[in-house]
Amino acid sequence: MRVIAGERKGHALKAVPGNNTRPTTDKVKESLFSIIGPFFDGDVVLDLFAGSGGLGIEALSRGAERAVFIDQAQAAIKTIHLNLESCHFTDRAEVYRNEAERALKLLHKNEWKFDLVFLDPPYKKQQLEKLLLQLEKLALVSENGRIICEHDKEAIMPDTVGNFVKIKAVSYGITVLSIFEFQEA
Repeated sequence: MRVIAGERKGHALKAVPGNNTRPTTDKVKESLFSIIGPFFDGDVVLDLFAGSGGLGIEALSRGAERAVFIDQAQAAIKTIHLNLESCHFTDRAEVYRNEAERALKLLHKNEWKFDLVFLDPPYKKQQLEKLLLQLEKLALVSENGRIICEHDKEAIMPDTVGNFVKIKAVSYGITVLSIFEFQEA
């Protein structure tokens, strides 16, 4: 795994030790960022189920202002910290070890608002529609903010979930990226 483009292009990233984390491949990451816009200007990013932190770090390298990384596994949190330090992004990032739904409530309490959200939960435990509705209920996504749901091809995402409208879905083998945009009612 590596940073594909931007400020830290080519920088190698550590993977989370063990077999419990499925990292987003460089090919999928490269394609994703070509779809959502190759570079950012001041965006605030949430990397939920962050694993190694590769997606949030890629966004920081491409110009995102801040990123919040959340994962439940201690090994993932340690890996995220190592990757942020090696990329010199610690001053632009916050890392929390927490369960996803509890973390979203805390982010709401602290008045966070995100322009870009990465949702890449373990394929066997996906509740993407529920998470999208919670993001909407807690007002965590800015108007026209985008959510990228990475899921197994067996999980079919609807065209709309609350005020989130699917603007694109792309398949890569068993992986599907469903990209939603938040549109105020």
